[in-house]
Amino acid sequence: MTKRARLTQKRFADAFDALFGPKEAASLKARADLMDEIVEIVEKQKLTQVQAAAKCGISQPRMNALMKGHIEKFSLDALFNIATALGRRVTIKVAAPRRAV
Repeated sequence: MTKRARLTQKRFADAFDALFGPKEAASLKARADLMDEIVEIVEKQKLTQVQAAAKCGISQPRMNALMKGHIEKFSLDALFNIATALGRRVTIKVAAPRRAV
């Protein structure tokens, strides 16, 4: 009789938690959330990438990278500056970690 390997199923709060360590996952989640907000602002204001880039003090190719979700190209600091240039105030909230179900 052969022994079967017991597979355990682990649940994660989201893909970032599943794929990365806690520090990197937290940074990626924060950047992704901020990028989503910036994209929403640009779309609601019906700005072209050229207009949004000029308003934010960045190049159009950089705005294009943001709009396409190239998270690896943006630090939190850069995203804070972009959101601020679009007239938003960015706040940080520190909370206890969510438990995986």
